[in-house]
Amino acid sequence: MELTNSFESLLRTFSPVFSEPSFATFRLLMTGWILSMRHRYVTDLIISSDSVENGHFSDYHRFFSQAVWDIDHLWKLLARAIVDNLIGADATIVLSGDDTLCRKRGLGIFGTGMHHDAMSSSKSKKICHWGHDWVDLCIVIAHPWWAPTKVFSLPICMRLYRNKQGLTKGNRKSKKKPTAGQVRAASKQAKQAAAKKKQAAANAKKTHKPAKTHKTRPELMIEMVELVASWFPERQFILVVDSLYSGKSVLSKLPENFELIGPVHAKAALYAPAPKETKVRRGPRRKKGDRLKDASAWEKDNSRWQTLHYDQYGLHGSLRVKTRTGLYYKAGNDRLLRLVLSQDTVGQRPTRIFYCTDVSMQPKEILSIFSQRWSIEVTHFDCKQHLGLEDPANRTPKAVERTAPMSMFLYSLTIVWFATEGYEDLQFPHRPWYHWKSEPSFADMLTTLRRKSWDDKLSRVSLNATPNDNTVSLLTYLATLAG
Repeated sequence: MELTNSFESLLRTFSPVFSEPSFATFRLLMTGWILSMRHRYVTDLIISSDSVENGHFSDYHRFFSQAVWDIDHLWKLLARAIVDNLIGADATIVLSGDDTLCRKRGLGIFGTGMHHDAMSSSKSKKICHWGHDWVDLCIVIAHPWWAPTKVFSLPICMRLYRNKQGLTKGNRKSKKKPTAGQVRAASKQAKQAAAKKKQAAANAKKTHKPAKTHKTRPELMIEMVELVASWFPERQFILVVDSLYSGKSVLSKLPENFELIGPVHAKAALYAPAPKETKVRRGPRRKKGDRLKDASAWEKDNSRWQTLHYDQYGLHGSLRVKTRTGLYYKAGNDRLLRLVLSQDTVGQRPTRIFYCTDVSMQPKEILSIFSQRWSIEVTHFDCKQHLGLEDPANRTPKAVERTAPMSMFLYSLTIVWFATEGYEDLQFPHRPWYHWKSEPSFADMLTTLRRKSWDDKLSRVSLNATPNDNTVSLLTYLATLAG
């Protein structure tokens, strides 16, 4: 089974990542991933791509767990395809970053741990689940011509976050209790030697700090940001994140071609810029001015409000704002920021302070761009519902780090295909109760790709089917699984 020729040509642009045999396996697995109507287990992908008799099934498992290929190279080519096809040559590229939890079961799966589940939690009760926590970075495509009122976040990089519990899982070994004879055999000299050895190890630990093995989610985010900056050194970027990624770990390490928009922590200390020194005095110059008011005090002072009206994806209503420049010193040192206090006059949005590293940007544009961050939450939902982000059942490190990201990879590639070729074949089902629909969702794009692939395949099927042609039976089988 093959996907439509226009999508196959897109897949062929990734052939430099793989060897020739691995690329053939990659193409079949991606075909099965698109056509599958159930869980994206490797064995299900073999059936969906009609590859049961095409090599041993273990070859498809080894593609993820043992084959030699670099997933960052795959992401790089995908990012290049998105930028070349969907973004203007001189346009600033907006990126969104976040993380999502994929629930799993079993202690033997690499990288799993207990993570906060934002979907199941409430303000009064925090809930954790066992699973994988994926940190991802996406290119934001705002108001494309085929969906003028929508915003899409297309993943271009992913990292698996492992908390300290996941890093130490399985490392504890139960110590056997020594026998009475062993205790008596331990002489005074042996105890003294052990004490000296312990002291030497403690001294060495003070002078030589061990290499850090644990990376936080913000550290993984800035790792991906630096990677993207190296892919496109000539382009300008705006990174939009939530409060977890707007602190010191990201702000203090931003590449030169990156700007950042994010919320200020509720208890953060903000400062005025350092005043110009008019007198000569001893000591170093001041790095920050007086401390500024927090959000509640700033809201109540006599400074002027400005009312902004929005009617766009992720933001509908009116906001009152105040703005000034200042320093988020603990996170960004003496980097000057544009601070925006936002107050919802109609809805229930909390009053918050946002910042932007580009002080020339106006509050209306800052809040407008920040609202586009919601599209990454929709991406996570679509990838779990339609592309099986939570489905893969791999256990080994390489297989875990390579398999689930394929759903995010195909999400981006499907939208690129639709924007360049697939829009011509878009069809909405006849629904009298929803006749006004004119803009496709991702589910519509995926359905268009599947229908176009089956149309191309069935148009070549002879009325007198040959014994080896089981296209119709495969289609019937997949249709029975759709429910």
